[in-house]
Amino acid sequence: MSKKMYVSMAICAASLWCCTQAQPPRVAFETPAGDIVAEIYLEKAPVTAANFLKLVDGGVYNTPQTAFYRVVRMDNQSNAVKIEVIQGGLSDRDVVAPIPHETTAQTGVLHLDGTLSMARKEPGTASSEFFICIGDQPELNFGGTRNADGQGFAAFGRVIEGMDVVKQIQQQTDTSQYLVSPVPITAVRRLQ
Repeated sequence: MSKKMYVSMAICAASLWCCTQAQPPRVAFETPAGDIVAEIYLEKAPVTAANFLKLVDGGVYNTPQTAFYRVVRMDNQSNAVKIEVIQGGLSDRDVVAPIPHETTAQTGVLHLDGTLSMARKEPGTASSEFFICIGDQPELNFGGTRNADGQGFAAFGRVIEGMDVVKQIQQQTDTSQYLVSPVPITAVRRLQ
């Protein structure tokens, strides 16, 4: 077999492999500040991602109560372990049942710039509230010190378009982390 033929066969095989691999589902968050598109890691974080997609597909987030309502920056937090995120979801979180906690040690999905993750109080209390990381946030991973329990948060996706919108929302000028005028999420829909 000639070298040229071997290279052609290798290229064809690689193309076929790429085309047969399933792409992660994508979800769009529509806001007055612009759209944010994220891919959801259903294979890596099956419990958390499936719950999120169930809420998206069921239209749970498509209500007037859905917004980005919390922004955390270096200059507006007193916690010794500082993070940077924007948090959103339903203002009435009791309408959605909590899910089991999937740690980053289980999934391998770390809190890097643009990571989409579930907000929670205790492990196993996450339901519909989520946040987006701005910059790498290792203290939110399993073993991190942002929470005393060391369990971290359940990361399940990553922003692939619209990080400029995320950063614009984070720069809201309220003095506390909770916005007086939350940024509405007018729709959350699956793209594929």
